[in-house]
Amino acid sequence: MERSDTLVQKLENKNLIVFDGECVLCSGFFRFLVKVDKHKQFEFATAQSGFGEALYAYYGLKPEDYDTNLVFINGKLYERLHGFFAAMKLLGWPYKGLAVFGFLPDDLLDWAYYKIARNRYTLFGKRDSCLVPSQDLKDRFINE
Repeated sequence: MERSDTLVQKLENKNLIVFDGECVLCSGFFRFLVKVDKHKQFEFATAQSGFGEALYAYYGLKPEDYDTNLVFINGKLYERLHGFFAAMKLLGWPYKGLAVFGFLPDDLLDWAYYKIARNRYTLFGKRDSCLVPSQDLKDRFINE
């Protein structure tokens, strides 16, 4: 595993999405971002990659669950629905409008997020293997 200071330095000024590459819903979020991110602002990593696992460990998250996507905007970490809202804000209109729901109480947002996250494989499915990016997306992946 990388030293913590090196890990954090790699995130400086980055917009990074770390997602569960086996989860159909999470991979759908990734595919959506690739489609609408016209300025290629985001880089990506799967939670199952060495880099993703190191981030989960660094932030004290259970790496075997991957029950939250990690969203870094300019190096700042956002989790759960706040991560989704932060990503939408960066994409601009009309997606930015979805961030209005970020004003709901954190308890309600976290309850809704975890209700879906804990049942995501049952509700949406699970891939047998981790998502492998296409050749044109490999440059936007951090999988060290």
